[in-house]
Amino acid sequence: MSEKPVILTCAQPSGVLTLGNYLGALRNWATLLDSAECFFGIVDMHSITAKTVPADLRRNTLSCLAQYIACGMDPEKSHLFIQSHVIGHAELAWVLGCQTPIGDLQRMTQFKEKAARLGFSVADSEESGGMRFSHEGARAQASVNSGLLFYPVLMAADILLYNADKVPVGDDQRQHLELTRDLARRFNHNYSDTFTVPEPLIPKEAARIRSLQDPVRKMSKSDEDPLATLFLLDPPERIRKKIMSAVTDSDTEIRYGEDKAGVSNLLQILAATAGGTVEDWVDSLSGKGYAELKKETADAVVALLEPVQKHYAELMADKGYLESVLKAGAEAAQQRAYRTLSKVYRKVGFYARVR
Repeated sequence: MSEKPVILTCAQPSGVLTLGNYLGALRNWATLLDSAECFFGIVDMHSITAKTVPADLRRNTLSCLAQYIACGMDPEKSHLFIQSHVIGHAELAWVLGCQTPIGDLQRMTQFKEKAARLGFSVADSEESGGMRFSHEGARAQASVNSGLLFYPVLMAADILLYNADKVPVGDDQRQHLELTRDLARRFNHNYSDTFTVPEPLIPKEAARIRSLQDPVRKMSKSDEDPLATLFLLDPPERIRKKIMSAVTDSDTEIRYGEDKAGVSNLLQILAATAGGTVEDWVDSLSGKGYAELKKETADAVVALLEPVQKHYAELMADKGYLESVLKAGAEAAQQRAYRTLSKVYRKVGFYARVR
C-alpha cells in the first residue's frame, strides 16, 4: 500500500466542464499529484439516475477523460478510471445500503431538491413513511427512481472502496461525505476496523465564479441562458461574446463589493485567469470603463483556455491513447478495490468463493 495519502474524487460525465469547474476544482487537483496517490473517477453509474441517451453517455465519458487530462490530471502520476469498469462499486453499495436507515437518505438535501423539481414534497414524518406526495408529485411518481434516493450510498461506496484518506468536496457534497463518514464508522463498529473514515479536503480559496447573466448565482453547466456560462471548450469568439454581454450595473466605477455583483464576478474571473489579486486589477483599471474590464477578462480567459483546448483536441483524436489510460487506471483501481471488497465480504459473513 502506498505511503502517500490516498485522495479520491469523482465527477459525472455530464458534458463539457465549465470555467468554474476548472478554476475551483481541477486546477487545485493537479497540485496534489506529487504529494498523494490520486484516483480520479468518472462515475457513469451515477449518471443513469437521470434519463440519458446511451450514445451521448459514452461520448461524454471519453470527453470527460480528455478534459481531465487536458486540465492537468497526468495519467503518469494518477489513476483515471471509469466507475463501471471496476467491480466493487455496486457490490459495496449494496452492503452499505443494508446498514443505512432509509430516513437518512430521505433527509438528504439534494434528494429533496431533485424530488421537488419532479413534483414531490419530501417530509421527515413517520406517518408518511418519510415521503409526502403533492398532487403534482403523485402524477410524477414514475419519474423519481430509487437510484435518486440511493445515490449517496453509491457515492459512499465509491469513496470507501478505495479507503480514501481525503476527498475534495464542494459545499453541495458535504452532506453526502458526512453520510459516508457515518457509514464507515457504523461498519467499523459492527464488524471491526475496516474502513478509513475519510476527511474532507477543503481546497485553497478559489475564485467563486458566478453566472455572467445572474451574478448572484453560481455558474452552472445546466443554466438555460446560453450566455450565462463559460465552458472549457468554448471557442474564443464565443468566450468574448459571453463576457462582453455579461451583466454589470448602471454605475461606471470598477470596484469589488456586494453591491457590485456583476463587476465583482468579472474581477474574480480576471484575477483567477490572468494572475494577481482582485485589488491589483481594481488599481490597474482605475478610471477605465466596463468595456475595458470585459476586454481584459475575455483576453485572459481565452489565453488560459487556448492550450487546454489544443491539448483536448489532440487527445480526442487519439482514442487508442485514451483507452490505454482507462485500461491502466481500471487495473490500478481494481487492485485496490478487490482488497477492500474481499475484506468486507469476509467480515459480513459471505462464504469465500471456491477457486
